[in-house]
Amino acid sequence: MTERNTSTRLPTIFFGHGNPMNALQDNDWSRGWAALGRRLPRPRAVLSVSAHWYVPATLLTAMARPRTIHDFGGFPRELFEVQYPAPGDLDLVRRVRELLQPLDVGEDRSWGLDHGTWSVLRHVYPDADVPVVQLSIDESQPPAFHYGLGRLLRPLREEGILLIGSGDVVHNLHAYAWGRHPAEPFDWALRFEAKARELMLQGDHHALVDYEALGRDAELSIPTPDHYLPLLYVLGASDEGDAVTFPVEGMDGGSISMLSVQFG
Repeated sequence: MTERNTSTRLPTIFFGHGNPMNALQDNDWSRGWAALGRRLPRPRAVLSVSAHWYVPATLLTAMARPRTIHDFGGFPRELFEVQYPAPGDLDLVRRVRELLQPLDVGEDRSWGLDHGTWSVLRHVYPDADVPVVQLSIDESQPPAFHYGLGRLLRPLREEGILLIGSGDVVHNLHAYAWGRHPAEPFDWALRFEAKARELMLQGDHHALVDYEALGRDAELSIPTPDHYLPLLYVLGASDEGDAVTFPVEGMDGGSISMLSVQFG
């Protein structure tokens, strides 16, 4: 990148984004995201790893004006009408490709910003005036690969870039209480979220990367890896001395963790 801001080291943050309707709703979670946006140092750009770009390749959105993707169904028309016209950042694309060498990172010009990114960022940066680039999750790679990419991306925090992951620490849609609210969280969901929090506070990244070894609660909480893997990028981009905080908390529908995790 042509100029690098090393005066402010930005945190790295994982967002539990939950239901797409959170993009429109005024609730504890959306208010928590907005509060984060007000108190964070303003970044030059955002690099987002979203659960919803889960493909067999590592790609970057490489367009000046990424489109707003409505990658869901069965929601009110007003949600499909939401636009988040944040610009892209081709300098950031080049920098990420440089950091991830020799991995062949492709430049994608057809995707855009999916709801894992914009449903959160429209609260964090409601004016859509911070450039955003998305990095895909290669579904063919093991968890350690994704954690390793996060480690390689760590220098971005010194360069004015906010690296975020967007998914859910617990994400079991089969158990989700659609239309039946309020729903008491499942015991296994609460236990796994508590275990994940404990491991993050202890700095035990190995156990979080090897999450399948954490037993039945992990199996129920992470039936598919797509919503969990963004956390591993954020873990990888964290430093040993980072403070670990949980600025947004809660469980939705009994089986979706809304936990946000900030390092630094």
